[in-house]
Amino acid sequence: MTSPNIAAGCAAPDQSAPVPAHVDLNRETVLTGIVQNADGEAVSGAYVRLLDATGEFTAEVVSSPEGVFRFFAAPGSWTLRALSRSGNGEAVVDATVGVNEVGLSVSPA
Repeated sequence: MTSPNIAAGCAAPDQSAPVPAHVDLNRETVLTGIVQNADGEAVSGAYVRLLDATGEFTAEVVSSPEGVFRFFAAPGSWTLRALSRSGNGEAVVDATVGVNEVGLSVSPA
């Protein structure tokens, strides 16, 4: 049986679900946003990778049908990389405690 917060066929939580109530946003760091194409349309099914300050792979999620992605990480410098059928994109963020909204656009290579 699949948990209501787990996407079917994937171990990652549903990316569109609200941040769980038990998460203390005064202590936790959340990186979240929407993957969009050049026309501003949401890109579902994009592989969004979280890379640390040295470029090392840390985690990966698949964007929701609405293009939403979310990571819980430590404060600091992170790179988000999206890979999709619509193209690829990258964003660098200096994350702080709390919710960090990140714009992540993809375009054809």
